[in-house]
Amino acid sequence: MEIRTIDNQKTSVQVASFEGRCGVCECHMMVHAAASGSFDDQLNAIHRAYDEALAQEQGRVRPVFIRYFLSDVSNQAEALKSSLEGRRLCAVSVVGQPPLDGSKVAMWAYLVSDASPVCVEDGLWAADYLGYRHLWLADAYECKGDSCNQTEMLLDAYDRQLNAAGCSIPDNCLRTWFYVQDVDSNYAGVVRGRKDRFMQIGLTEETHYIASTGIAGSNELPDSVVTMDAYAVAGLQQSDVTYIKGSTHLNPTHEYGVTFERGTAVDYDDRRHVLISGTASINNKGEIVYPGDVAMQTRRMWENVSVLLDEAGCTYDDVLHMMVYLRDISDYSMVHDMFEARFPALPKVFVWAPVCRPGWLVEMECMAICHK
Repeated sequence: MEIRTIDNQKTSVQVASFEGRCGVCECHMMVHAAASGSFDDQLNAIHRAYDEALAQEQGRVRPVFIRYFLSDVSNQAEALKSSLEGRRLCAVSVVGQPPLDGSKVAMWAYLVSDASPVCVEDGLWAADYLGYRHLWLADAYECKGDSCNQTEMLLDAYDRQLNAAGCSIPDNCLRTWFYVQDVDSNYAGVVRGRKDRFMQIGLTEETHYIASTGIAGSNELPDSVVTMDAYAVAGLQQSDVTYIKGSTHLNPTHEYGVTFERGTAVDYDDRRHVLISGTASINNKGEIVYPGDVAMQTRRMWENVSVLLDEAGCTYDDVLHMMVYLRDISDYSMVHDMFEARFPALPKVFVWAPVCRPGWLVEMECMAICHK
């Protein structure tokens, strides 16, 4: 893996790239703006920095998925979407999760060589790489009902979209993200809706669930309390997919009533993808470890993620990006310094996003790629 940083006065771009024996390059970019100027100024600076970083790749990679993190989504989403006219070449996710560095916008881009994404249906994009068709869903939402109803409708609609592409949630979906407005009040409904729909389509503790992050996040629509992004791959065999448990350090999620996998490993010809779900300071009894101590929770969270990576045959040296979620913005400086000391160059973003259980002060997710 190659890691580099491109800095100037207005932006910083962190880049991590992996290239396997088959010659396919995968690249993750985190683009950050300086915490000054208007939203338009920062967004334009991010786009210029991204374009320049992409130009340095000399055309070998193209975006397959992009996510923007906004500080005030209600007032910024329209301007962002207007700026994307002519730039929307892949699935684009927009989430109200303020960057904790004081900026108004940050950007994560996932790029792959020889990929040419096409929009197959509203919000669902397909791109062929690594010998399979990869399906990325961004910004799916509903506006009717409560968080339980909206989650059920989102999963129903997504399964219909996958069916039209010859896939299904149980057979092909590898990763979901649920962004929940007022997570302390609405997450319980997401849990109920997901569990009910999963049971209907045959996903149970005896079969498998899906790697996922359920976290605070918003969009610009006041009646939409749940937004969903998702990732699926067509054509995989069950033997290509392994569900990661980390049972020495974490318990099965169904033991405290939720339905997701701690992580998922996917084998391709020359590499293994490892998708780590949102992970916090938890033990194998489902208990919060180090309540009230964000530094110790961060260390336990790192340990839990390390165990999951190790079970999949990877280490932190194989991680290409991290997303870090904090409940209390006053914890940012300490947690940021801890991450910078341990992972100084790795692409990462810190956002304000309360975790689904109030006692969890910090959560992270990541993706790793290692050679087979």
